[in-house]
Parts: sequence; structure tokens; C-alpha cells
Amino acid sequence: MRQLARLSAVRMLDGYRKGEFSPVEVTEAVLRRCEEVQPALNAFVRLDADRALDAARASAERWRRGRPAGLLDGVPVSVKDLLPQHGVPTLRGSRTVDPAARLADEDAPAVARLREHGAVFTGRTTTPEFGWKGVTDSPLTGITRNPYDVGRTAGGSSGGSAAALAAGAGPLSVGTDGGGSVRIPAACCGVFGLKPTYGVVPVYPASAFGTLSHVGPMARDAADGALLLDVLGGADPRDWDRAAPPSGTFRDPAEGVRGLRVAFSPSLGGQVAVQPQVAVAVRRAVEALAGLGAHVTETDPDLTDRVDAFHTLWFSGVAHVTRALGPAQLALVEPELRAVRAAGERVSAREYLTARDARADLGRRMGLFHRRHDLLVTPTLPLTAFAAGVEVPPGSGLRRWTGWTPFTYPFNMTTQPAASVPVGLDAEGLPIGLQIVGARFADATVLRLAHALYAAGIAGVPAPEPPATATDSSRWRPEPLAD
Repeated sequence: MRQLARLSAVRMLDGYRKGEFSPVEVTEAVLRRCEEVQPALNAFVRLDADRALDAARASAERWRRGRPAGLLDGVPVSVKDLLPQHGVPTLRGSRTVDPAARLADEDAPAVARLREHGAVFTGRTTTPEFGWKGVTDSPLTGITRNPYDVGRTAGGSSGGSAAALAAGAGPLSVGTDGGGSVRIPAACCGVFGLKPTYGVVPVYPASAFGTLSHVGPMARDAADGALLLDVLGGADPRDWDRAAPPSGTFRDPAEGVRGLRVAFSPSLGGQVAVQPQVAVAVRRAVEALAGLGAHVTETDPDLTDRVDAFHTLWFSGVAHVTRALGPAQLALVEPELRAVRAAGERVSAREYLTARDARADLGRRMGLFHRRHDLLVTPTLPLTAFAAGVEVPPGSGLRRWTGWTPFTYPFNMTTQPAASVPVGLDAEGLPIGLQIVGARFADATVLRLAHALYAAGIAGVPAPEPPATATDSSRWRPEPLAD
């Protein structure tokens, strides 16, 4: 049964089509795997076995009749607990949210598209409080841990999704990314994650972090990620800010990388200190790309003057998302989040608009950069997963999570597509991520390179061993949904 849980979504659909196994068998296997890994990883806020199995039975009947509902009929999918899902509380990692008062009366667009395509919702994955940081721990659910080493972080803020995928608890998950929150945990946990161009996946309700925050697919390989993006990219009239719907499918990328102009920036011009094993693994992957026919140039984009502007925009978003909390509720909020909120409240309108100007100039620079280069490749992170339960690596002297994510948040400011693929393990057996960045709306080109890396055996890491059980008080068992 564990083999069924670890199948890709593409392989599951092929098995349903051929009658090799049913959505019920797969869903049972995935739910069992969720229960197995939850005590060690704490990847789920809640599981919903009864409803998932009901949906799987309905899917099995559709497949029996030869009339599947859509592209993901019968495929188990988890959803990060920031996206509303009808009839389910969106707890957002916070003790300030009353579960009884926050049952969603409608689906977020991404969830609605999944439902239309017959996906089976297995559970809600963990997030830091309001998704504010690059690791996944919260006052509500405690610490989410890395399947490769339960003493290490899973990354964040979509850490529950990444940990679940890496551990075989389902093939697909939907995350959000406001500064790297899909790509950071994908790199930490050795899975695929894509932040699409802003507007490709519709968003509603609008994020407090505005157009910094993207909704994106997470999977164990690029083929599944492309399939999920085809579903998530469906139009939704509630998003007034989205781009024109994609004109074709992301599932059939152009073959190979021959002729692609790839810029490789190993350290953003020496601005970033990259761990040696990370640097070696990423460079090895890039050299392999050159061997496949890509035109690789080692060069750096101009990403100066970015972090202060990002902090202004991000801290303002934190202040906005917590604006309705009274003194009693604020006492329940994580202390570091209260500090960031206070900083956001001090931002003036002039400072905010100045940060937007800096963001626009960064976008201009990257737009010109991509006239010369189809894609930019960097490490996803300058390090591998560090200790769980802290915002920054111990002993680093860093103050905030942006200090160790210099490769990710700039491309939220520019709204470009960016993906992380795993390209090896370090000496401690921890995954290493490579980031692929494309020009705005060049999502298909990003996926083309990612597919080529997987097809050539450059991307992909061995599955982690069954995780040891965590032994501290951070373990948190999800409650099943009440009918």
C-alpha cells in the first residue's frame, strides 16, 4: 500500500485509466501514510478521512463509467491552511482564529479548480502564523519537521506541504509563496515547488501581502507540478487582478534545453555566502545543463537595494493581516510576529510608496536582464535545512528569515515565475535546491528546464527513510473534521 501512496499523480491517473487500481485504494494508502508520518513530522493541521473516502468512491464510479470529472479525478491533494476550503476552518496557524466562527462558506479559486477536476482533499497542511516567515512553526500547531531529519526545519511557510510530499503522504499539494514560501520548503525537503507568475493562478480573497503572495503547485517532480498548474490556472471571476488565462497546457513542454540562454549566478555577484556543498551541487547541475545543449553564461542580475523595500512591504502586510486583533488576541500571537507587526505599523505612506518604486525598478532591471537570458539559475537557498523551531540558523547572527533567503524573495517583488528542484544531498543527507527563474509569463520555459533536469536524472533525490518519532512537546495531532 505504501507504494500506492508514493506514486506520482501522472502514474495514478494512468493506473485509474487502465483499471490497475482505484481511487479508493490510493486514497486509503495516502491517508494511512498521513497517519504514519504525522507524529514525527507534524505536517497536517487536520485530516479528513471520511470525506476523502467518500470523494474517492465517487471518483471510482466515474472512472468505472469512463467519465472522469477532470484532470485530477481521484488524485489525493492537500491544501495549505491559508487557502479557504468550503466547510473547513482556515486556522492560519494562529490561536486567535476561532475554528467554529471561521468555517469557510466558499472555496478559494485554487481549491475550487481542484474540486471541479475531481481531486480528493485529504488534509490541510501546516503554516507559520499567518504565513509570516520562512520556517513552519506556530503557536497553534507547534513545529513542522523535515522528513530527512526530524531535528531540522521543513522550511516555510508551506512547510507542511513539502514535508508531506517528501514523506509520501500524497503526490500533490497547494502552497502559497510571498517571499519564497513554496521554494524554501521545496529545497529543504527535496521536492518540486513553483511560484508561478503573479496572475497565472487566481487569488481570492486578496492576500494582505498583495502581489507579493502567489499560489503555486508543489509535487515530487516537475511533470506533476505542471499538471497541477494546469488545474490551478483556471479562470475565476472573483480575482479582478489576474492576468489573461494561459493559452495552452503546461503539461507538454518543449523537448530539452538545447538553445536556451541560461544565466548562472552562483552567489549574486558575491553578495551571498553559499555553503560549499550547496555551491558544488548546483554548479554540477548547471554544467550538466551545458552538456545538454543549453547556452550557459555565468553572470549576475542586478538585485541591489532589495531587502529594505521588501521588509517595508512585508511588515506592512503583517500589520494589515493582524489589524483587527485586540489586546487579548495579540497576547496569543507569537512574540516575533508582534515585533514585525509593530514595525509594519510604523511604516508611513511615503515609505510604502518608496518601497513600491524600488520594487518597480527591480522589475525593470530583471525585465532587461531577460532580454539577454531566457532563464536565470541560482541556488534556491545558500544552505540546507537547519535546526527546527527557530527563525534563523543558530549562531548565524541573522535577525530575520530574509537573511538566509536572498535568492527567493526578490522574485516575489518582480512577480516572475521561479521554481525549485532538488539536485542532490549534502554529507548529512539533507536536500539541496536549485532555483530556475524566468521572465514574467515564461512559466512554460521554467517548467521546460525543470522537466529536462528530471529527465536527465540531474534533479530528484532518494526518498527519506521512515522518519523517527519526534519526542518533544511540539507534536500535534490533527483533529478529523466534524460533519
